Amino acid sequence: MRIVVGLSGGVDSSVAAWLLKQAGHEVVGIFMRNWHDETVVIDNACPWIDDANDAMLVAAHLGIPFQVLDLSAQYKDRIVDYMFDEYASGRTPNPDVLCNREIKFDVFLKAAQDVGAEAVATGHYCRKSITDVNGIEEYQLLSGLDGNKDQSYFLCQLTQAQLALAQFPIGELSKPHVREIAAE
Repeated sequence: MRIVVGLSGGVDSSVAAWLLKQAGHEVVGIFMRNWHDETVVIDNACPWIDDANDAMLVAAHLGIPFQVLDLSAQYKDRIVDYMFDEYASGRTPNPDVLCNREIKFDVFLKAAQDVGAEAVATGHYCRKSITDVNGIEEYQLLSGLDGNKDQSYFLCQLTQAQLALAQFPIGELSKPHVREIAAE
């Protein structure tokens, strides 16, 4: 199966990509650039560039194709502008929940499908199950096995269609185990 991994350059998405490759999948790493600010900070570095470089090095180490996908315009439209509108109305939505629903598992998912992906994977600590409800497959989002790292809350607004195409390779693992795998 061809699976695109949202590769952030961090340990969790890196191990997710490695696990999928070890399982025999055709894995592609894509770094999501969600912010278009190229301002250099005091230490003369641009954090997203460092993250993208880390992701590129991980992909090279794993021997998987890699690209950077600029989603900054969509992120501004769907997340930043929405957040400011909500704040102005006295509400405080969670930007991570919104980003997962609107960016990672919508815009990013569609871009992954455009390059032939059958699924997308992330380094989230959560799981999913499939149940049969009157002959219809229904997906359930489950907490990750590591109760200290569970991230299912951040994915709580994913639709059935989004969950159907989502993979969470590290959801069955603890953070210490993920670190052990990464160290190998």
